[in-house]
Amino acid sequence: MVRRSLALSCAAALCLWLVVLAFGPAARGAEGMQPEAQPAAAPAAVKAAAGDSLSLPCRTAILIDQDTGTVLYEKNADQRVPIASITKVMTLLLTFEAIHAGKIDYDTKVPVSSHAASMGGSQIWLEPGEDFPLDQMLRAICVSSANDAAVAVAELVGGSEESFVAMMNAKAAELGMTDTTFKNACGLDTEGHLSTARNVAILSRTILNQYPEVLHYSGIWTDTLRNGQTMLVNTNKLLRRYDGITGLKTGTTGGAGVCISASATRNGLNLIAVVLGANSSAERFEAAAKLLDYGFANYEAAALPDLSGRPLYLAVTGSGDTEIPLDYTELPGRLLVPSGGSASLEASISLPESCAAPVSLGDQVGTVTVTSNGETVGSWPIRAAADAARMDFDTAVRLMLESLF
Repeated sequence: MVRRSLALSCAAALCLWLVVLAFGPAARGAEGMQPEAQPAAAPAAVKAAAGDSLSLPCRTAILIDQDTGTVLYEKNADQRVPIASITKVMTLLLTFEAIHAGKIDYDTKVPVSSHAASMGGSQIWLEPGEDFPLDQMLRAICVSSANDAAVAVAELVGGSEESFVAMMNAKAAELGMTDTTFKNACGLDTEGHLSTARNVAILSRTILNQYPEVLHYSGIWTDTLRNGQTMLVNTNKLLRRYDGITGLKTGTTGGAGVCISASATRNGLNLIAVVLGANSSAERFEAAAKLLDYGFANYEAAALPDLSGRPLYLAVTGSGDTEIPLDYTELPGRLLVPSGGSASLEASISLPESCAAPVSLGDQVGTVTVTSNGETVGSWPIRAAADAARMDFDTAVRLMLESLF
């Protein structure tokens, strides 16, 4: 009887302790866990150079890092101007989107309407009633900047150019291109057809990151159609003049002047230079090369410092689960740092010894911070990779009894 009374007394004490453990955190707050309302800091922005310090011969320009989107240099980057055939980057983006959605494929025949065949400017002289595989039309758009091919593809994807233009503007809004209005699918001068260097950089970065296969087309120097009868020669002469150039799109009209969105890669650093409103083709390529040279000379892509010994689990109090796995997937594969900064990179992990239940999947529970020469390069969240519910009374009693008997 004495042993039974003692057991019951112990059980009561343990029960009280488990109740406090299970419900105490609700009154005290989740001690030790970083507040959910405080998001991890975004990678620190590298201070962009501005103005005419590079003496760029153009109306407006911008240089960005493709991987992070960080602006490295800008000149009148928010001035709304015509963008000529750089418009076709949006046409290509929506076309690749349709391909990836399974709506069309590279062998899909693209019919040529009278409207598409009537486009002036750069063209491959399409005739109404002709059709070409989409792969060949993409070559014509990317290599020769063919307006007729761009409109024919727009009609295939959107049903009509008018409907496709509505898709273009909807996509621009989705991407945050707030200063862009499209009026056609090819970039011919039309009143109100305007964008900015910053918006073009956003568009270019999107297609390069989401559909890198565009580089297969933009990197072609020469090609032919119609069994060799139609010659295609790339309008981007940097392909033969600039080390590391990969694309992307040129454009020229009377209203826009001479333009380019140029992508290039060296030593893992991916840059995008946008030049709008140059007076000549030579000045366009000069400005783009100056921007890219500036980027490659002043910045580098660095690997994240070694975190192989990082904790993989975090203890949780007040829960039936004693620990939760940790999610580090938001850590970047590469870091953008000033030239020479990679040698001094250091990473630190901020994690509590434990956190109090409840914890939800995706909650931020810690932070990884990277510094270079004492300056913060960026910080990224460590998140819970599983739920940990607060222990209820029945579960607490059951676990207590199981431990006793």
